[in-house]
Amino acid sequence: MATWLTTDSESNELLDREPLALLIGMLLDQQVPIETAFAGPRKILDRIGSLDARVIAEYDPEKFAAACSTPPAIHRFPGSMAKRVQALCQELVDSYDGRAEAVWTTGDPDGAEVLRRLKALPGFGDGKAKIFLALLGKQRGLAAPGWQQAAGDYASAGTFLSVADITDQASLLEVRAHKKEMKAAAKARKA
Repeated sequence: MATWLTTDSESNELLDREPLALLIGMLLDQQVPIETAFAGPRKILDRIGSLDARVIAEYDPEKFAAACSTPPAIHRFPGSMAKRVQALCQELVDSYDGRAEAVWTTGDPDGAEVLRRLKALPGFGDGKAKIFLALLGKQRGLAAPGWQQAAGDYASAGTFLSVADITDQASLLEVRAHKKEMKAAAKARKA
């Protein structure tokens, strides 16, 4: 299944072929539209000429922040997200020889172990890790035993809860509608 998380075919192709692009897109997926977050990796590639974890981790932080801030920026908070992207890449270098896919492939891990590894990455809390695990299972062919249990509700078929369920414009709109309902419900509980 081809990845469809942006309206730009080149960005989607990059997400398909580069596991680091998908991981960075997920990292950026907060407080911005999904398409903006997942277009971020292509902007980084275009601006620094590489989407290699070592290159990004070693890139001069001020120059990297400037590249991430150049309009259109990779995020509404480009400076802080530039630091998070570099921290993520440094962790990949330190723990996975710079290979993003090693997080979910090295040692043939089960779903619980993949979730643990994702949660250990900078910028990945429990929810983001479960969503990414569901994305791997639903759209990237991850066959780790128990991934569905580890991903929780995000693994459910026929739902529109997260980026793991987006395959086209229509499903993007369904996910947006669900998020809007969840925000309204949370606001109502606070009132």
